[in-house]
Amino acid sequence: MKIKITFFAGLLFCTYSFAQQKDTIKSAEKLSEVVVTGQFEPQSIKKSVFNVRVISKEDIKQLAANNLSDVLNQYLNITIRNSGSDGRSTVSMFGLDAQYFKILIDNIPLVSDTGMGTNVDLTQVNLDDVERIEIIEGSMGVTHGANAVTGILNIITKKGGTHKWDISATVQEETVGNEYSFSDKGRHIQSAKIGHNFNDNWFVNVGGNHNNFEGFYDNMKGKDHYATDGLRGYSWLPKEQWVGNAMLGYQKNSFKIFYKFDYYGENVDYYSPILVPQDNYPFPETYFTRDKRYITNRFYHHLNANGKVFSKLNYNVSISHQKQERDAELFDYQMETQKESKNNRFTYQSKEVFYSTGALSNFFNNKKVDFQLGYEITNENGFYSSAAGTFLDNQLQSKDVRKRLENYDIFTVAEISLTDKFSIRPGLRYSFQSAFENQYASSLGLRYLFKKGLEARASLGKSYRTPNFDELYTYFVDSNHNVQGNPNLVPENSTSYEVSFKRTCRFDSGAQIANNLAVTFLDVNDRIDMVLVELPGKYQYININKYKMWNISTTEQYAYKNWNVKVGAALVGISQKLDLAQLNISSDDKFLYSLQLNSSVSYNIPKWNTLLALYYKYNGQQQQFAAGTDENGKAKFYLNEIKPYSWIDASARKTFFNNKFEVTIGARNLFNITSVQITQGNGGASGGAHGSGSSELMLAYGRSYFLKLTYNLNFN
Repeated sequence: MKIKITFFAGLLFCTYSFAQQKDTIKSAEKLSEVVVTGQFEPQSIKKSVFNVRVISKEDIKQLAANNLSDVLNQYLNITIRNSGSDGRSTVSMFGLDAQYFKILIDNIPLVSDTGMGTNVDLTQVNLDDVERIEIIEGSMGVTHGANAVTGILNIITKKGGTHKWDISATVQEETVGNEYSFSDKGRHIQSAKIGHNFNDNWFVNVGGNHNNFEGFYDNMKGKDHYATDGLRGYSWLPKEQWVGNAMLGYQKNSFKIFYKFDYYGENVDYYSPILVPQDNYPFPETYFTRDKRYITNRFYHHLNANGKVFSKLNYNVSISHQKQERDAELFDYQMETQKESKNNRFTYQSKEVFYSTGALSNFFNNKKVDFQLGYEITNENGFYSSAAGTFLDNQLQSKDVRKRLENYDIFTVAEISLTDKFSIRPGLRYSFQSAFENQYASSLGLRYLFKKGLEARASLGKSYRTPNFDELYTYFVDSNHNVQGNPNLVPENSTSYEVSFKRTCRFDSGAQIANNLAVTFLDVNDRIDMVLVELPGKYQYININKYKMWNISTTEQYAYKNWNVKVGAALVGISQKLDLAQLNISSDDKFLYSLQLNSSVSYNIPKWNTLLALYYKYNGQQQQFAAGTDENGKAKFYLNEIKPYSWIDASARKTFFNNKFEVTIGARNLFNITSVQITQGNGGASGGAHGSGSSELMLAYGRSYFLKLTYNLNFN
């Protein structure tokens, strides 16, 4: 621990000392990046009270990223969890899972299986029409409501174009591990976009994307493997995705309006390794399998208008309607004929959401004081059939469940510039809830601009997380299982503190240095967890646990001529108090530490129109207490450890014919990581179903290579 503290102290000291060399360095502002997330109106990062991270369109292109999972792997305090069994990828921040982190598209939370903006499958978020991604860490409950506990990610889509016609087409081929063929192996992506500015006022964008992931065989043999050896199928299930989007916009003077439509479709195929024999007397017996196909369809509508009312007040209003359905198709697959039969398709999960948010600002003529008054309405209608899980809705039998969840929120935020250098931002939200007690969130942000370009920020935020469907209504009870939801759960409450310092300087030689240091503390009360409430093996979701986290992170960016280098480090300490409700035992609540490091190096070769880039991420050892039983059947806590691992990506991008043709080649996961070891136990503790031992956590399908070709046709 002393070594880690010394490392951070030394890094900060070196950064500060380096910036004080007045004879060689001139203070300079960072090139203004305009951000919109959490702001009254678009403004530069420097003016923002929040500490905003921006992933630019160039970053996305350099990584050849098709979805959020491709791009977030390299960022500090973010951990991606992949699952080959269902094809999902979710995000974890500060050790808390995707229920605490909110994903938005143009400030609208994206519908998911269990929430609005939370638990989003990253592979289902296409990046083709993305202009940039803005990330704010810490509590954002005042401006973005429930579940924005650890932060928010806002995807800003492209609106209009720089030419009268913007046309592009892309083909991307990628290996899956060491597997590739044009027909049934690898990953095959095609996309096309057309943008047209009719005149100075009207524009339209239309695009489409097809992503065919053929699955990862590994040691399996695919769907047509005709043997009873258990090797039929895939280690990572095949997934095929279709995306369509369109936007129509109008702007004149201060008035802007746009309508955006998105469609997402997905098929995930499961092929059973069990071959069922059929009597075919007097001929040899034949075989069939009972397979499944999971089908997702999502429709997204968003209408936004912003401008001025009464020639003074700024308004920004969005209305959104989203609907997602998940179907299952069960069928028999005849091995001899390779044909499907007895297909039975049904909807096992659906969610339809009406959402609206809006705000008024610029109430005063005084530029030193601004005030925002806003609202948020969420009307969420969910359906879950017994095929999606077993649920209990305050009755003595499990059944299909339909639930409507509503909240009506009002919030207010003020921005007060006490001086040209010092500003404060207090905020408050009150939420009227249909399923829980009414909730509130509050925040206070401070920003001070020192001399020589040093920016200091501090924030305090209180937020809440509402229970999800599984936590409320799960009822999985049979002779071997007893897992129960709890409709009496209450929302979790959290408090977040953050202090950050940022500085950008420029050398006389033209070199630039940017430094950012942030310290965060998060405290979560009434945390919901599935706990052992009765032996032998009765589990239930209860508001019982406590969670504390502190994080210190720093990023350093150096730019000189054609070089750009970024280095970052983050140390996270997590304390969890886990209780077994009626067994009177609890876990140790000491802080467990994990270190993350990342870096990127890029070099531009103007003569060749080529950009080379290398990305590295180190994920240190993670520890967590887990409940189990010992060899005598007594409840006990064990300290599980996830071993450290590293991730490295590389790419080269070159343009031809006046940037009309673009080629990107590269590799992901150069260290060929597939899984990481989990050590279970506490250094010698033994026995029990959840006692000491080891297992493996599947992370990826190994090293892969990609080739991306893009043709741009732009003209006026």
